[in-house]
Amino acid sequence: MSTVVSAPPQAVVPVAGSSDVFPVRRIYCIGRNYAAHAREMGGAPDREPPFFFCKPADAVYPLGAEEAQDWPYPSMTADLHHEIELVAAIGAGGRDIVVEAALDHVWGYGVGLDMTRRDLQAQMKAQGRSWEVGKAFDHAAPISALRPASTIGHPKAGAIWLDVNGERRQSGDLADMIWSVAEAVAELSRYFLLAPGDLLMTGTPAGVGAVRRGDVLRGGVEGVGEIALTVR
Repeated sequence: MSTVVSAPPQAVVPVAGSSDVFPVRRIYCIGRNYAAHAREMGGAPDREPPFFFCKPADAVYPLGAEEAQDWPYPSMTADLHHEIELVAAIGAGGRDIVVEAALDHVWGYGVGLDMTRRDLQAQMKAQGRSWEVGKAFDHAAPISALRPASTIGHPKAGAIWLDVNGERRQSGDLADMIWSVAEAVAELSRYFLLAPGDLLMTGTPAGVGAVRRGDVLRGGVEGVGEIALTVR
């Protein structure tokens, strides 16, 4: 028997240090934006034009940095992977944005996880099909509270990391991005009209790997924030 549910509420992400929220319009993701990760996924770490994919807005799963909140293990997978990322929140829209002005369109930043059903993604790749079932499932985008760029600036360097059960899995630096946030925003705006409420997940460093029920994930981006969850 099928289950009937009501429409979900507007997806929002909290704003750190306040009662404000950031309503989410769309979630864009840039693929293989760190050289070492590109290599581990079988790609070439070069400066060819970046490629993007999307997650639905209601894939957002807001998380804090202190106590690890429960996060539900998704259906239809036996190989769920973590990917820690810097998230850029768009505050001013535009199309064909030039790189030099791109950061003027970024309202703030957070820490996110691009959770991936890797087995389903691999199946889709092998069949030449889109990645949606691997990337766009329910709760696929855990995200920390956002911090305004007016407070923290626009981070161009700084550690990005993820621990699973207290052991370091991913470690890198924002300076290692193949395409900077400004370059990624400008390139994305060539394909889509960006608008306030858009989020851009900016890629993950090397070290992605599987997680299982009961695992505790803690990660962060220097100068931006941290995120914690327990896989249930």
